[in-house]
Amino acid sequence: MSDNLKTYTWLIGAGNMGIEYAKVLSSQNIKFDVIGRGENSAKLFEENTGIKPIIGGIEKTSHLETPRYAIVAVNVEELANTAIKLVQRGVKRILVEKPAGINANEINLLNETALKYGTEIIVAYNRRFYASTIKAKELIVLDGGVTSYTFEFTEWAHSVLNSNHPNIVLNNWFLANSTHVVDLAFFLGGLPVSMNSYTANKLNWHSIAVFTGAGYCTNGALFSYHANWDAPGRWGVEILTKKHRLIFRPIEKLQILELNSVTLYDASEVDYSLDQQFKPGLYRQVTAFYNDDKNLLSIHEHIKSLHFYEQILTGK
Repeated sequence: MSDNLKTYTWLIGAGNMGIEYAKVLSSQNIKFDVIGRGENSAKLFEENTGIKPIIGGIEKTSHLETPRYAIVAVNVEELANTAIKLVQRGVKRILVEKPAGINANEINLLNETALKYGTEIIVAYNRRFYASTIKAKELIVLDGGVTSYTFEFTEWAHSVLNSNHPNIVLNNWFLANSTHVVDLAFFLGGLPVSMNSYTANKLNWHSIAVFTGAGYCTNGALFSYHANWDAPGRWGVEILTKKHRLIFRPIEKLQILELNSVTLYDASEVDYSLDQQFKPGLYRQVTAFYNDDKNLLSIHEHIKSLHFYEQILTGK
């Protein structure tokens, strides 16, 4: 991708995700300015990328031409507010890190504002663009579609508590983090039509500890899920076709079980090079953002999933 004014972009956020996006944008020769808030994060950003961010937030960009594109990679609790400021500034296409807001109210407000100003909002679920995901989609088509699937989104409570996130993010951790897994499962397996959900127990930082449920999808596939944040476990997705069981555990890697076999093997002809050189999924996701790829998640589609996310979270 060439460096020209057509793809001139603002990268909002100078933290760890901002650094990862900057690596991808630089490698694709996209012209961009980085806008951060604090001096400490800006210094670390410059040390890691060689690029000096503008400090002080969007409010300090009056001297810059408003771009068509922006990528929002700020903290979860700041995503919606930051994206809304960009919409009001006149940016017309925005890639905002998942889940685009701390709760459904923020996400809906962002969508309403974008509709008012004629801005496209894309929600960045990068696992849609893993090499393992792309290969699985190919196999699903060859096998004639998905017949059923299952997924687990168990979180490691000790790691979450050591992540130094504010309470508002911890309290909304399912939406803020676990939906990475749920979105991937729905993306590959099919969006639910109907679902029964159950929850139990709680943690001192989250309202629910155990989740389970099942349902059926628009494509006719059946699915089930489970997670227990107060017990050992890990993220995982398993997609079943008439010929294969496609296993993502870890999510970055695709393993396959064939019909009439118990031998698990790694998927062949999967090019993991971009997922090894950059944060997994990010390179292809950025490419897709500038090319309006059909695998991107629009905020309109994201909002359709919020109903099911709420049901998984509450059991109602």
